[in-house]
Amino acid sequence: MAQVEATTERIVAADADTVFDALADYSGTRVKLLPEQFSEYEVREGGDGEGTLVHWKLQATSKRVRDCLLEVTEPTDGELVEKDRNSSMVTTWRVTPAGEGRARVVVTTVWNGAGGIGGFFERTFAPKGLARIHDAVLARLDAEVGKQ
Repeated sequence: MAQVEATTERIVAADADTVFDALADYSGTRVKLLPEQFSEYEVREGGDGEGTLVHWKLQATSKRVRDCLLEVTEPTDGELVEKDRNSSMVTTWRVTPAGEGRARVVVTTVWNGAGGIGGFFERTFAPKGLARIHDAVLARLDAEVGKQ
């Protein structure tokens, strides 16, 4: 099994603290940021960053739906890590200052991919599809907290 990785980045027109707080607000802001590929969103514990347990289904393709139960940690300042209890998938959100009133958000998801020909297609196409989904989340984040 090879590790599969998808990374997306965006500059958001808000300071890093505001952006991080919005991403960490699983009981409020986060659900507003999710595009149509997400369903059955539910905060099961916590709701604000570290210690949150959140559930959702992610429909990455028309045939592939992932049932995710994510434990949230904050290992360093400006970093949220979501570890899926149901798979090897880990998503890391890093928020850093990017000049006056702006923040850089980098989201990276990694997981253990399938082997064989299915794994080849997964490694080839899944990162691009997930990057599009992450880009939609980041666009909604910018619209939600960005200075207009």
